[in-house]
Amino acid sequence: MDLIIAAFIGYIIGSIPYGLLLSAISGHGDIRNIGSGNIGATNVLRTGNKGLAFLTLVLDALKGSVAILAVMSLPFSAPALLVGLSAIIGHCFPVWLKFKGGKGVATTLGVLFAAVPLAGLVAAATWGIVAGFFRYSSLSALCAVAIAPLATFLIYGPMPAAITILIALLVFGRHKDNIQRLMAGTEPKIGSKKDKNEPSPETE
Repeated sequence: MDLIIAAFIGYIIGSIPYGLLLSAISGHGDIRNIGSGNIGATNVLRTGNKGLAFLTLVLDALKGSVAILAVMSLPFSAPALLVGLSAIIGHCFPVWLKFKGGKGVATTLGVLFAAVPLAGLVAAATWGIVAGFFRYSSLSALCAVAIAPLATFLIYGPMPAAITILIALLVFGRHKDNIQRLMAGTEPKIGSKKDKNEPSPETE
């Protein structure tokens, strides 16, 4: 029962659609009617407001960390990464938006930094290196979440690594369209110019 309560708290915190809320409050309307229709920071960037996109990125990442910290403050214990997984599921499938949410990259990094911080650093560094060399946000995200289970296993052991594998599989599943475009050579690179109303990829 304690684990169910912890997972529920993680899901609710993770399901807060900051990109949607911030875009509406700032006068940009429903972010789901722009670009890819996604609620993540990459699509918020298509409003032309870089500050808003950055704030969305930070808040989406903090959701993962706050979910874990919130449960740690309760008078019972729960596996931090399982709570984090619940938060990522909440971001990807928020009940408030008919289970149509983001792709979980920022929230995943927030979870990793809170639960397995050294593995989080490895994942973040991997994102930066791949992005610097290849200029694909989606490829960078996929490489980051792919290396996270290995880093978690080497530093924290097999049980945390097993949960991190589940997180990686979820994020990969949410990026299936991006993977197809990468294989076809049609995935746009970071900084490519696209009309904000044109359907396009999303990685957050």
